[in-house]
Amino acid sequence: MTTWTAPEAPRESEPFTGPERQMLQGWLDWHRQTLLTKCAGLTAEQLKTASTEPSNLTLLGLVRHMTEVERSWFRVRAAGQTLADDLYISDTNVDGDFDDVADADAESNLAAFRAELSEADKAVADLALEHEFTTSRGSTISLRWVYLHMIEEYARHNGHADLIRERIDGATGD
Repeated sequence: MTTWTAPEAPRESEPFTGPERQMLQGWLDWHRQTLLTKCAGLTAEQLKTASTEPSNLTLLGLVRHMTEVERSWFRVRAAGQTLADDLYISDTNVDGDFDDVADADAESNLAAFRAELSEADKAVADLALEHEFTTSRGSTISLRWVYLHMIEEYARHNGHADLIRERIDGATGD
């Protein structure tokens, strides 16, 4: 029986110059790819390994969380798409993306993440950075804000991912 491992994840360098949209997309892509590099080469069980007690934070939980966040900010909020359901969270567990990894299918969860990245990019491709929408809490937010928020969200969680990966097999990196 072959054990599945997360595939290699090539990472393109972040942009150093260019138009604003290209810079924002480039940095977002770099952070997306960074999360995938933290998972590369690990088995499903390793991806489900918690950082340290009492935390239940795992690499797979981070991937599932960012799948939900991409879906929510880009597709549902910014692009106004109506999607059937959340993927991992529910009324009974709003932290299901992080919590419910023990029986999760890591291979399909990573595939869902990659697919969501593509769908998120397509959803906002024709929207200007100045495009605005109103949140359920009544705040008016621009697509530019969403890009900046997502870069920040990935930066924070990639720091977590780096520490989790180091605990699993000693691998470090940027």
